[in-house]
Amino acid sequence: MQEMQASPLSRRLLPPLPALRALEALDRLGTAAAVARELDLSQSAISRQIRTLEDQLGVTLASRESRALSLTPEARAYAAEVRAALNRIAQASLSLRMPSRAGSLSLSVLPSFGMRWLVPRLPDFTRRHPEVTINFTTRLRPPDFAAEAFDAAIEFGMAARPGTNRLLLRPERVLPVSAPSVLKDGPVGLKTLAQLPLLHIDTRPTAWEDWFAAQGRETGPLPGTSFDQFTTILEAALHGLGVALLPDYLTEEALARKRLVVAHDAEPTSLGAYHLAWPTDRPVTPALSEFRDWLAGEAQGEDDPLPR
Repeated sequence: MQEMQASPLSRRLLPPLPALRALEALDRLGTAAAVARELDLSQSAISRQIRTLEDQLGVTLASRESRALSLTPEARAYAAEVRAALNRIAQASLSLRMPSRAGSLSLSVLPSFGMRWLVPRLPDFTRRHPEVTINFTTRLRPPDFAAEAFDAAIEFGMAARPGTNRLLLRPERVLPVSAPSVLKDGPVGLKTLAQLPLLHIDTRPTAWEDWFAAQGRETGPLPGTSFDQFTTILEAALHGLGVALLPDYLTEEALARKRLVVAHDAEPTSLGAYHLAWPTDRPVTPALSEFRDWLAGEAQGEDDPLPR
């Protein structure tokens, strides 16, 4: 067991936690004054914590021009590693405080998909697993599992991100739709469609180009208004601002009520899929295991109507 013990050298390279917290906060907040407010310390105490790190590590971490602390590029890279480690410690501590029979799951969720696909199904999960608490955060882009305290995320894409495992939930099938006032004569051909005002989503800047390519028509970049979320684009389409390329789970009700009409006669096209993703470099918690297994059952019925 002797070889498992930390050497005196490794112990000397483990800086004190308050100093690491000060470094991480300075990198994140930018000024010693902001760090002092967050940590409830004086600015001079923050400076001393950074000095402690410099003395222990034997490197310069910050410049002190005009009495202001400014981290070096090397220190900022070090702070990013420290932030990831502190987040892991916080997450492990939170898990340890949970009762042994319970579990907590921190989940990053895409707003529109979470609201329309996941949330209507959750009552079944909570009924089956009342011991699991799910904490939701809506995010438009995938989280950095190394730097953020998420156990898993619901993501959209084709290929898995490095360092993650994933479970397929369902393909996203999109179709072009608009308010009836935009297409008074009904569906149009691809050439005409490309000339109409098109509505784009920021997180998928080539979605329209990819869709046209799937229909056999290559286009260059297509102009149009951009939005940050599908729910906003849906409202824009309903109010006649243009043609939107939207997932079927968002449009079925509006199409049934004829508040939206299909802009081109084509089958719904899949440009990607939704997945549950989780990091490969940490153990799967009981809460994540239960949630993942339940989602696998839900995903098997991907063609079923959404819960009402």
